[in-house]
Amino acid sequence: MRFTRRQVCRALAAAAVAAAGIAAPFAQAQNYPTKPITLVVPFAPAGTTDILARAVGAELSKAFGQQVIIDNRPGAGGNVGAQLVARAPADGYTLLMGTVGTHGINQSLYPKLPYDPIKDFAPVTLVAAVPNVLVLNTGLAEKNGIKDVPGFVKFLRANPGKLNMASSGNGTSIHLSGELFKTMTRTFMVHIPYRGSGPALADLIGGQADVMFDNLPAAMGHIKSGKLVALGVTSAKPSPALPNVPPIASAGGDLAGYEATSWFGILAPANTPRDIVNRLQQEISKALSSPAVAEKLVAQGAEPVGNTPEQFAAHIQAETKKWAKVVKDSGAKVD
Repeated sequence: MRFTRRQVCRALAAAAVAAAGIAAPFAQAQNYPTKPITLVVPFAPAGTTDILARAVGAELSKAFGQQVIIDNRPGAGGNVGAQLVARAPADGYTLLMGTVGTHGINQSLYPKLPYDPIKDFAPVTLVAAVPNVLVLNTGLAEKNGIKDVPGFVKFLRANPGKLNMASSGNGTSIHLSGELFKTMTRTFMVHIPYRGSGPALADLIGGQADVMFDNLPAAMGHIKSGKLVALGVTSAKPSPALPNVPPIASAGGDLAGYEATSWFGILAPANTPRDIVNRLQQEISKALSSPAVAEKLVAQGAEPVGNTPEQFAAHIQAETKKWAKVVKDSGAKVD
């Protein structure tokens, strides 16, 4: 079979286009990044998501020689920021600091999410795991003589509905930690969702809110300064950062087995080139394992991780199943 010169030229042109299409992602990954990267935080500033994002962003800026811009997009329990990243170009220049809320809880809590936590994202790495901590407004605790978890439960049972419980938003681990506590103790507090941990903490310290199950890193400074009273951590074991604050589960009785921890990780839009995902993971993992960053996070109550994209993906799927049961058992609803 003979080909005309025109047919040969067309075939060569098509092959060149195909080769360019294959080579483009590799060239893009090799040169990445060539401009600033935006790291979306789906909550207000000053919360743990924001604290960890800024720590990671600073290290990536050093490693890449490009600025990492922190973009706070609070709203709907993290759904607003997550949706923004899900719809962003899959080029590695828009990333999400995802949480157990955006990628473990919200799928079970919200009737319809504006994004798919699995299909719309490429997991990069789990940044850190942290316990939450049960904290009270100092004035409230002192006025009512509340010094520990049993004393707090006793007060709640004697005063149903008197206290309000702040959270960083519907569906966050802060919210669900409180709902689980209420279910197990058969007590009631009015839930007040905020647009992030920072605003909630401000009202808690100011007395507009009474109690909160906040992420430990965000609450740590306020606990040490005496602005908040810590009664217990939500992890099974005490946190090295607050060794004198016992696990809530150690109160025994109805609270035996209580556990609810948070986690935070970097995700990119689905179909982001794998070479870019791998490079991001390697640089973030390297930063988290450096003594300066690791010690800083541990001191705030966070446990640095930095695992592989595959491990992070498996973690997300396992957490989705775990929190679906908590949502169902607690009867938690979007307020």
